[in-house]
Amino acid sequence: MSTRQNETQGYETERPRETAILAGTHLPLAWSGGQGGDADLEELERLVDTAGAVVVGRIEQRRQRPVPSTFLGKGKLEELKELVEETEATLVVFDNDLSPAQGRNLEKVLEVNVIDRTELILDIFASHASSRQARMQVELAQLYYLLPRLTRLWSHLERQAGGIGTRGPGETQLESDRRLLNRRISALKKGLKEIETNRHTQVRSREGLFKAALVGYTNAGKSTLMNGITNAGVYVKDQLFATLDATTRRVEVDERRRFLLTDTVGFIRRLPHHLVESFKATLQEVQEADLMVHVVEASSEDPDHQIASVNDVLRDIVPGDKPTLMVFNKMDLVGEELFINRYRRQYPEAVFVSAKSEAGSLELRDAILSRLMGAESIRTVAVPITNLHCLSRFHRTGSVLEQTFNGDICHATLRLTDEEYSRLVNAEGAVPVEDGP
Repeated sequence: MSTRQNETQGYETERPRETAILAGTHLPLAWSGGQGGDADLEELERLVDTAGAVVVGRIEQRRQRPVPSTFLGKGKLEELKELVEETEATLVVFDNDLSPAQGRNLEKVLEVNVIDRTELILDIFASHASSRQARMQVELAQLYYLLPRLTRLWSHLERQAGGIGTRGPGETQLESDRRLLNRRISALKKGLKEIETNRHTQVRSREGLFKAALVGYTNAGKSTLMNGITNAGVYVKDQLFATLDATTRRVEVDERRRFLLTDTVGFIRRLPHHLVESFKATLQEVQEADLMVHVVEASSEDPDHQIASVNDVLRDIVPGDKPTLMVFNKMDLVGEELFINRYRRQYPEAVFVSAKSEAGSLELRDAILSRLMGAESIRTVAVPITNLHCLSRFHRTGSVLEQTFNGDICHATLRLTDEEYSRLVNAEGAVPVEDGP
């Protein structure tokens, strides 16, 4: 059936996907521009696929430093132009970040749209943002990216450079646009601040509860584990950055033990700095967590690389050392024994699971519970026998370690959290016994 027939019968026709060529430049790690290291075109291809385009070619080059005007060398740029013409690609995506001038010069030579890694990630974030907070955070990051690139948007005036009356209006419009952008940036910051204030009100109601935050590389399976433990119904799809909003749920283990579990946005190699800055309101959940649950995709070609990339981002977010539980997910896709033997030496307390199985989610839940119980301490209290009902929940969960009676007073030794101890003493009439019964 033709497209025309589909349209006349009211059927939706699928838009043709954009075709893209990937370009990566391998630079020395010590390069002063800060974007040193090997290009990762496999990951870039996954990003392009997530954005909705099809990769039809790729090109790579090793250099000591980028060419200031076009990033690529002259010969490699000619090769890229030939590849664009041969494949009829409509887009070229650089794995490196480009300056505004480099992007403008490349588009002149290649005569197709050129974007860099940051621009691609921002596009994906924009298409996946669903909540008001996520949309505001993405827009703020986009404006930070756009602000120094306004001159590129006004490059059409260059053809009239020197013409009477053209330079002044061009500069006026540029300054006007800058003012509008700065005004919008201020409005977004104010809006996010209000959301943050409301969130702090919610957080105060959770004070005293143990908090665990799922962190890790994008598509490592955090949301699947979250759903398995909490039935939260978080959106899950096999693509990068499927989840942008932080979701928090209470996990009730038994009558006494409960904790909060938060699913957060996934990280990636060289996550744009201003994107991290914009998402600080969301990532605040990580800062306030008692435990970071670092989920690693075991089936990745290089799990160590993913771990290092996540840790790089976390260093900018979380001050100091925070307790971390390493979780290697998707173990159903690897040779378990060999993999576990390799990483158990490095991470002795790590958990190895498959989020697809109910047992995997329960194993992770129990591992978090074990950390929660590790935060418990042993205390002795004196309770009048007329008030023994306040100890019933501790009896039901086996947390009463010893109990003796002296007349109408019961001395009970318990394993409990600071919050529970404070509640017993301040709200339920128990009296601290420093030296035991």
